[in-house]
Amino acid sequence: MVLNDRSSTLALLESRRSGRPREMVEPGPSDEEMEQILTIAARTPDHGKLFPWRFVTVGKDQRDALAELLTKALPESEPEPLPAHFAKALEFAHQAPSLVALVSAPVANHKIPVWEQELSCGAAAMNLLWAVHALGYVGGWITGWATYSERVRAAFCGPGERIAGFLFIGSPGAELVERPRAPLATVARQWVPPRLEQIAHRCIMTP
Repeated sequence: MVLNDRSSTLALLESRRSGRPREMVEPGPSDEEMEQILTIAARTPDHGKLFPWRFVTVGKDQRDALAELLTKALPESEPEPLPAHFAKALEFAHQAPSLVALVSAPVANHKIPVWEQELSCGAAAMNLLWAVHALGYVGGWITGWATYSERVRAAFCGPGERIAGFLFIGSPGAELVERPRAPLATVARQWVPPRLEQIAHRCIMTP
């Protein structure tokens, strides 16, 4: 029986950083590595086994088509786009060696609430980023106007689906900077059980 090296696993978890897609360089994941990344990403909590997410890879030979899509969609999201806006859209389409669009695809009218299905989609994105990091690459989960553009959504999604974000993957072209993290005391606390009469009062007051 082979035991996992817990210290190495914890070190991996503690060292993950997001990278700026515009700073990512070659090499990116191979086809085999990308398949492994997506397989790991799909190993996520999924109440009901509904698979309420999709991974849409954008090939290197498809970046020009993505740039054309963003160029057409931009005026619909930015009424008076400036040349700098178009330049940024073109940069978005061509940055980083690899690109995956994550699609949230909840099953409607199901006993599993849509909220739980959306949480599963977010967990899939995080799993993908862990896999990218474990393979020695860097990832960046980006949203922005393109994520919410109806024209862009229609190009990636089916009815009832929407884009959860674009995940760029590559090698770091610049030193990764540690971002500010919330002090644990501000985001974690010990539960204090309320008195039963307090719960009853809240239930009465809630419309």
